[in-house]
Amino acid sequence: MLFLGFLFSLPNFLSENTRASMPEILPTSTLNLGLDLQGGSHLLLAVDTDSVQRERLEDLTSDVRLALRGERIGYTGLGRINGGVTVSIRKREDLEKAKTLLQGLSQPITANVISGFSQGVDLDVVNTQDLTFELKVTEEAIAARNTRTLQQSIEIIRRRVDELGTTEPTIQRQGETRILVQVPGLDDPQRLKALLGQTAKLNFHLVDQSMSAYEVVDGKRAPTGARVHYTDSEPAVPYLIRRRAMVSGERLVDASVGFDPQTNTPEVNFRFDTVGAKKFGEVTQANVGRPFAIVLDEKIISAPIIQSAILGGAGRITGNFTVQEANDLSILLRAGALPAPMTILEERTVGPGLGADSVAAGRIALIVGFLAVIGFMIISYNLFGLYANIALVANLGLIMAVLSGLQATLTLPGIAGIVLTVGMAVDANVLIFERIREEIAAGKAPIMAIDTGYNRALGTILDANITTLLAAMVLFQLGSGPIRGFAITLAIGIITSVFTAFVLTRFMVSLWVRRQGRPEALPL
Repeated sequence: MLFLGFLFSLPNFLSENTRASMPEILPTSTLNLGLDLQGGSHLLLAVDTDSVQRERLEDLTSDVRLALRGERIGYTGLGRINGGVTVSIRKREDLEKAKTLLQGLSQPITANVISGFSQGVDLDVVNTQDLTFELKVTEEAIAARNTRTLQQSIEIIRRRVDELGTTEPTIQRQGETRILVQVPGLDDPQRLKALLGQTAKLNFHLVDQSMSAYEVVDGKRAPTGARVHYTDSEPAVPYLIRRRAMVSGERLVDASVGFDPQTNTPEVNFRFDTVGAKKFGEVTQANVGRPFAIVLDEKIISAPIIQSAILGGAGRITGNFTVQEANDLSILLRAGALPAPMTILEERTVGPGLGADSVAAGRIALIVGFLAVIGFMIISYNLFGLYANIALVANLGLIMAVLSGLQATLTLPGIAGIVLTVGMAVDANVLIFERIREEIAAGKAPIMAIDTGYNRALGTILDANITTLLAAMVLFQLGSGPIRGFAITLAIGIITSVFTAFVLTRFMVSLWVRRQGRPEALPL
């Protein structure tokens, strides 16, 4: 086990070129350094949950319109109010029918332990006046939707950051509407901001050709169901597109960078799922010869003419892309659209210089603590103290081996956990050696005193370390970021220290006893 620990910890002391030249059978994994040790990017993002609620009210307005029209119930005054929608029924005889219909739009909120929200419905339907109804979104529904928005945003951010090839980013919720993102080792923070600040909502709209977009820009009223969008180019070009999206980007299952076979310019190839492919095929088949606008975050990327039906569910997005822009767009499409826009509240870039200072300070603390423990053990326990120090060195090697094998991230609190482990690692040996001294003082022979000391100290050692291990597990479960780094190194150090203190030192003491035959006294 010690030999394996040496093999797994060795790559941390070798250069990258040396690790690359090592045989594949040997481990080459090293510790990942956290943001505070190697630098990187730190962003605090605010999720615009209000936009989610506005979208909910827009959908609710549309649902009310469709429901009443479907049952041929006349209405007037349909519109949004603060936190809800209001509508007036024209005929009194339709009042009860309309009430039942509107109440049917309300959906239950499922209670669960994780969300903490009680079971209820998402709409309160109230007959406020004679023929007027108000549909108000409940507080429980707003809270549940906000929580779901934060969870979805965190998941999508994690997918986008993972696509950058970084290791062990910290992505966690802070407060009600904020998300903390820390990416160690990223040397291009502007690219990270561009990836996380973009909602990446992709939709495909038909271009309205009934009139020119420039006429609408000049003040002419747009046709019903149409609006003007601009391209993301300089100068921006207006297009008049249909409001209703023909195909949603939510149906995308893959996106990758490609190159136009004629111009060799970068492009983005995409592919829909089965439902999206069917819809995309139907739309393109029915609109051959018409321009089809590709809209990303309210900006038109391109508006190509549909040359023929696209039935395979795959297509391509062309434009004046660079390779990196095409790659970033494919990352955004693969990761999916954010459920709400986000703004950057705080931005910090931790330079590698600060990380180097932190590593140096941690190294000094570790060396000082290590030397102090070694000196104390040798002065207090002579030869047996030397055995305990050898076990301490082996313990540090095992900690590094386990962290390297798990590809864990080492942070400054993690170094603190290792320093603490150095002090705790000899606790077990102190208990054992003091127990042996008590047995010698009671008149037992040296060999019997050693055996009794190790056996009787085991229970105390396990009790003390199990309680500390439980505390480390609670820290890992409830903590985040640096707290978890501290908990990981502490937990690993506890396990390895018990092994080295009880097994390795007993092995070395047994070898000494075998060489001495039947010693009359112990060097303790």
